[in-house]
Amino acid sequence: MRSHSCYMLAYECFKATDDRKLDTESCVKIVLRNKNLGLDQYRFLLQTMVNSGLGEETYGPRNVLAGREETPTLMEAHEEMDEIMFGTLDNLFSKTGVSPPDIDILVVDVSLFSPSPSLTARIVNRYKMRDNIKSFSLSGMGCSASMVAIDLVQNLFKSYKNAFAVVVSSETIGPHWYCGKENSMMLSNCLFRSGGCSVLLTNKPCLKHKALMKLKHSVRTNIGSNDEAYGCCIQIEDQQGYNGFLLTRNLTKAAAKAFTMNLKVLVPKILPIRELIRFTVISIWYMEAKKRLKKGDKILMISLGAGFMCNNCVWEVMKDLGNGNVWEHCMDRYPIPRKNMINPFADKYSWINDERLNF
Repeated sequence: MRSHSCYMLAYECFKATDDRKLDTESCVKIVLRNKNLGLDQYRFLLQTMVNSGLGEETYGPRNVLAGREETPTLMEAHEEMDEIMFGTLDNLFSKTGVSPPDIDILVVDVSLFSPSPSLTARIVNRYKMRDNIKSFSLSGMGCSASMVAIDLVQNLFKSYKNAFAVVVSSETIGPHWYCGKENSMMLSNCLFRSGGCSVLLTNKPCLKHKALMKLKHSVRTNIGSNDEAYGCCIQIEDQQGYNGFLLTRNLTKAAAKAFTMNLKVLVPKILPIRELIRFTVISIWYMEAKKRLKKGDKILMISLGAGFMCNNCVWEVMKDLGNGNVWEHCMDRYPIPRKNMINPFADKYSWINDERLNF
């Protein structure tokens, strides 16, 4: 059974450079460039930004910041992905001492970008990996894809002993920026930002003492057979011909149904549930920055995505984790106490809700 274990040896998060920061002023410039929008759309966007909880420290793609969101190029899409993939992989290999030719399994998940050659082929070419590496490119699964990738590796470990696996999780924002005026399609511009992570996994028993975490359980639920759930988050064109990602009001209903079905399978495996929910992480690979994870802690990872899917997994912390990551410089400021919470968008642009503008 030990050879069937899945250990996380290390992970590396991506943090963009400061020139890609989407502060309030940058967001407003992008919004005002869209000549399709009117007062009602401006008010909707402000409300969405305020409710999302996004602040001054999120990052966006270069082509959008430069004003080229309506004319994205394939080269820019690759550049966006290269910065995330190669930046995190370089650090991961350097930090662990594991070299690219040592990798037996490679999985890349990116929802809305599926070039040819694949992104896994791009990584194999960059790092000159072995010709017998088992590589997989996952797309179209939304935010649930990283859990699908982990589950895939766990199952492959049953067939491949003493193996190393790398999972690269990210998304391309630049080529899929919505330039229309439909509220349900503008949501994705507000909610999604640039980010990513590379994770090194193994089933080698001899490396158990070096592991950060051990995968205990994973459960995947797909309710795509339900038409309402299938269409609640879907990539379409609006009536003006603009491509975008539609998020409907049925999303919360589908998410609740899929999550409930998933927990019915997962909970009996990991009782007592009191310990299970000590840490629940949804911005999935950023949990170590607060330096609070201790040996024996259990972590529930929850991911929901297009399809509609709910994929959850439970990790056990193998040793006290206190090294932090690329976000540790700002994590001490979060979460912000409610009494001190001032949303920068509401603080600067709440005047848009003045009724006197309705004339």
